[in-house]
This record gives sequence, structure tokens and C-alpha cells, in this order.
Amino acid sequence: MENDAVIRNIIFDWSGTLVNDFPFVLEATNSLFVHHGRKPFTVEEFRRKFYLPFAQFYKEYLPEVSLEQLEIHYHESFQELQEKIHPLPHALDILEYCKTRGIKIFLLSTIHSGHYERQSARLGLKGYFTQAYVRALDKREYIHRILQEHSLKVDETIFVGDMQHDIETAKHGGIRSCAVLTGYDTEEKLRAVHPDLIFENLEGLLQYLKKEAPQESPRPIPTVGALIFRKDGKMLLVRTHKWSNRWGIPGGKIQWGESSVIALGREIFEETGLRLTNISFEMVQDCVHPPEFYKPAHFILLNYVARTDGGEVKLNHEANDFRWVTAPEARGMDLNIPTRILLDHACPEKV
Repeated sequence: MENDAVIRNIIFDWSGTLVNDFPFVLEATNSLFVHHGRKPFTVEEFRRKFYLPFAQFYKEYLPEVSLEQLEIHYHESFQELQEKIHPLPHALDILEYCKTRGIKIFLLSTIHSGHYERQSARLGLKGYFTQAYVRALDKREYIHRILQEHSLKVDETIFVGDMQHDIETAKHGGIRSCAVLTGYDTEEKLRAVHPDLIFENLEGLLQYLKKEAPQESPRPIPTVGALIFRKDGKMLLVRTHKWSNRWGIPGGKIQWGESSVIALGREIFEETGLRLTNISFEMVQDCVHPPEFYKPAHFILLNYVARTDGGEVKLNHEANDFRWVTAPEARGMDLNIPTRILLDHACPEKV
């Protein structure tokens, strides 16, 4: 498909595209086949024989068992295995890039809704999607609905997946298709359905998006964050994927037209659900290519100290855990470097 329009909307598949669940799906599937007296698949056999919609796959290979029975057994086997699933390389990079560039992101996947909620929350990926369409047994039945519900232009939209069915779905919707070789189908199978783009992994797509986007010179990013204290004197720390799962303070980027204090209040509320009082500026830090951050970056960190009158902490997708701790307890935790510097500045140890 010859198309010079800039990509403004990306529909992602989940399994094998954003997360590496192939080994665990294979294990759960083999458990199901062995349970019904069939030989388990080898990796090569499964890549060669498995296809979507999976209802047709099971009808071909286990015709005597109802889909309802198969799903019950499969989900029981997969339930705990999914705790081992991690994002594929460059998944977070491309989601972050799309977020910062204003590219709308959607999810279209066959994944069970319960599994998606559990995985996406644990991996910190849920909040990136404008909307997630899951439990889509035949994705071709959903593609026009997505385009219509969100008024997406077909020439500005691309579907990214790892299986023939994903490419066929894109063609069915009249949008561009992109295949990645990180999942279920082999390169031979994917090339047989003629995707518009094909990459070894998501880094290839990321570089493609960057090349077609208007070029900007990289600049330092101003951010705000705060040590937040509640009435009992304990401070809030959060743990995030972006900072190598180390503990730090909540905060984020200053938007165009915002004062730093307004940005701080907005970011803290978005990330924790807390309202701040008694906000006071503490320090500024130059943070140039921090080794703990998941990608090269240059931040100017405006650090504050603030209080909250209380309330329940409600984390969004940017953090995966939180704790209220004293300053001595915080010093014993695996803090990221900027947070440790701020803690020592704001709460110096008594000699």
C-alpha cells in the first residue's frame, strides 16, 4: 500500500506484539491437549499450526470438545503462568513515544478481559490506550467499529501485530498493516499475507515513526515531583517500571502554559489521587542520562515538599506499588538516585 500520510493512530495487538507470552500460552495449550489425550506441540509445530480465530483452530484439532470446556481448562492453566509475562523489548519505548507525540493508541486483542486487566496493571501498560478492545475472537469484526467510534482516518491508521490474522484484519479495515517478528507467526507466514511493513521487533517501527515525524532537536525536560507527608509524619514513596523498579517520588512533566506548582498538583492527583497542601520548593536537580531510567533522558527536576490531609492512594498506570514510610525507613529502601538526593536534602540525618 503506497501511503504518504503521517501515522496518527496505532492499533496494537497484545500477545507477541507488546508482551512476550508465547512460552506460557504454549504451555497452557499443551496442558489442554494432553488432558484430552493429544500429543503436546513443539515450539516449531505450534508456530506452524496455530492460527486465529482460535475457535477455528480448536475446531480443527479438538473437534470433540466444546469451546466453553476448552476455555475453562485453558484459563485455569494460564492463570498463574501469566505472572511470568513481561513486555517485549521496546514496547514501553514505543508507547511512551506515541504518548509524547500525541499519537492515539488502541488495543485490539483476543486476550481474555481478566487476563488483560491483570497483566496490563502489573506491567504498567494499561493507561497508554485510548481504549482497549479485548476478547475479540475475530478481530475483523471489530476493526470498522474502532474506526467509526473514534473517527479515525484510514490513511492515518495502522494495525501492528504478529500474526496473519492481524494483517488480514488491517486489510479488512482498509488501513495500513505492520508485522513484527516477535510473536507467534514465522516470517514466512507473515510475508505470505503481504503486510505493508515488517520489522524484526518494535524498535524498527519506532525508528520508522521517528523518521516520518517532523524532526525536533532534543531538549531537557522540566519535571516536578514532591516528598509528600501525611499527618503522622510518614512520606509517600512509589515504585515504577521506568526507574528500574526502584522507589521514588510521584511527579511528572510540566505542560505548556502551566506553572510548576499547578503541574505538581495535577501530576500528583493523576498518579496518586491525593490533594496537596503546604507546598514548598526544596531544590532543583540536573538529571542527565540517569542510569536507572529505562532510556536516555535529560530532566530538570524541580523538587518540592508538601503535605496531604489524607485520603486513599489510587495509583494510575505509572506506578506499581506505594508505601508510607519514615525517613529512616526510606533510607533503607532501594531508592533511585534523585530521590535519595532529595531525601538527604529535605530530611538530613541527625548527627
